[in-house]
Amino acid sequence: MSISVGLATGLYGISFGALSTAAGLDVWQTQVLSLLMFSGGSQFAFIGILAAGGPAAVGAAVVSAWLLGVRNGFYAVRMNPILDAVGLKRFVGAQLTIDESTAVATSQETKVLQAKGFWLTGAAVFIFWNSMTLLGAILGNALGDPKVWGLDAAAAAAFLGLLWPRLKERQALAVGALAFLVAVITTPSLPAGIPVILAGVVAVIVGGLNLFAKRSSNKRAGE
Repeated sequence: MSISVGLATGLYGISFGALSTAAGLDVWQTQVLSLLMFSGGSQFAFIGILAAGGPAAVGAAVVSAWLLGVRNGFYAVRMNPILDAVGLKRFVGAQLTIDESTAVATSQETKVLQAKGFWLTGAAVFIFWNSMTLLGAILGNALGDPKVWGLDAAAAAAFLGLLWPRLKERQALAVGALAFLVAVITTPSLPAGIPVILAGVVAVIVGGLNLFAKRSSNKRAGE
């Protein structure tokens, strides 16, 4: 699972590399951005705004990328008790805390498998993503429109494949449906990053309050 997710995300990295050079960044700027930021949604937001507004839009690009990256902080809260990492391992774990590593980890049954899924997926995505980013940046416009190859949808499809098996309970369905509704309604009118935060808030509220969980029907006699 970790390798397949890493490979799918890596193919998506070709798209990022090509689009980044088309937006005005050179190969090394593209690669440094991918290595250090290492968050696909944030990276695409950055180069998208940069492509539209040029150098004058760098500030807005940074803010939008940061807003999209806030979600990784929520993932860290979930993963911290599972990984129990300290020192350098904690630093590496923070860098690898992304959508894919968190999704694979939380889909496992035991704490040992959750930690294994996190590290293997994080490492696979990091290697494939950065390798393919470099390839995409070098090839640049020679690839043509990345959407023609379906590369823009590869990572989203992989993440949906991880999410789908978890939508079995009423609580999970409610969280997914409400978060999706908020994102769809707010995306056309709000700046990039805000809809993601609002959808995340919905998930926290619904999940935290356990609003749609099944209530136990077993009661003791006399109650």
